[in-house]
Amino acid sequence: MNNVKAKLILEDGTVLIGESFGYKGAAAGELVFNTAMTGYPESLTDPSYRGQILVATYPLIGNYGVPGNATENDIFQFWESDKIQVSGMVVAEYSECYSHWNAQMSLSQWLIEHKIPAISGIDTRALTKKLREKGTTLAKIEFDQEIPFSDPNLDDLVGQVSVIEKVTYGSGKHRIMLVDCGIKNNIIRCLVSRDTTVIRVPYDYNFNNESWDGLFLSNGPGDPKMNKTTINNLRKALEGEKPIMGICLGNQLMALAAGADTYKLPYGHRSHNQPVIMVGTNRCFITSQNHGFAIDQKTLPTDWEVFFENANDGTCEGIKHRSKPFFAAQFHPEASGGPTDTEFLFDEFLELVERSRKSED
Repeated sequence: MNNVKAKLILEDGTVLIGESFGYKGAAAGELVFNTAMTGYPESLTDPSYRGQILVATYPLIGNYGVPGNATENDIFQFWESDKIQVSGMVVAEYSECYSHWNAQMSLSQWLIEHKIPAISGIDTRALTKKLREKGTTLAKIEFDQEIPFSDPNLDDLVGQVSVIEKVTYGSGKHRIMLVDCGIKNNIIRCLVSRDTTVIRVPYDYNFNNESWDGLFLSNGPGDPKMNKTTINNLRKALEGEKPIMGICLGNQLMALAAGADTYKLPYGHRSHNQPVIMVGTNRCFITSQNHGFAIDQKTLPTDWEVFFENANDGTCEGIKHRSKPFFAAQFHPEASGGPTDTEFLFDEFLELVERSRKSED
């Protein structure tokens, strides 16, 4: 490495000195941590991280490099969007040497190419303990140039990561209207592989004027309450009977459209090892998660109920309507990275779509 020093500065005045292994430019954002042991290419390209500086708690990052930008069905095969979405990265130890059959470049090269600063040599264990005790904080990575702190939750983050025009994938029999609030590519892969035609539209698109068999609400960054147009469009869709499924931000948007409330978690859930229990059963699943907000389950209307619950802290991990074919998950059934325990939810959604189509015939 080049031994260029960089500073990680927290809003409370804490200054940590490390070495740069990314782009040598300053960046500011919300400092969050992820406890996953693998999957940094997927995490870094996940639009849900837009505006955030990511702390990797696993102590060794970079040892398997970065996969190339090969595409299939017009989406990247190994990235979750078309670029790195985080504002910066913080690790304990960066591995300059990498080895993997699919690696095309080092993590350092990739970060520099996308102009994302990164700092190593930080005690990420101590930093994570601080975030767990005091909550998520604003932070910045600086070199010689000073920059102000910036709160990404005040910005229209979803507008920054959503597509700007309609895109179609696949040619299956089920027509799925996918509202892109910052979608991960593997959600599209999971839908297309299940005999669907996916119509991906911008987050503020009025999908109620279109014909579809099922509506899908994607994951995405920031405060769900910022997306008023999406919530209003969804509120109208909930008056109907056609199946609707949401993931992560989509789960929160569905709750808000139904009349419930959301709140900011102290430090969020970002990992591959979050246990969730399907309410009313003894079934527990290990899930991949990346969110900083949650549904206040006490505010759910009487025609809605909690579908999944976090086994660690009891927070709401999904909701479903008591009579209509609407449900959502706070976690990521599509994984990428992480466990695939709950991918069956895509099958359940398509079963609802099939049933709905038959009832119309």
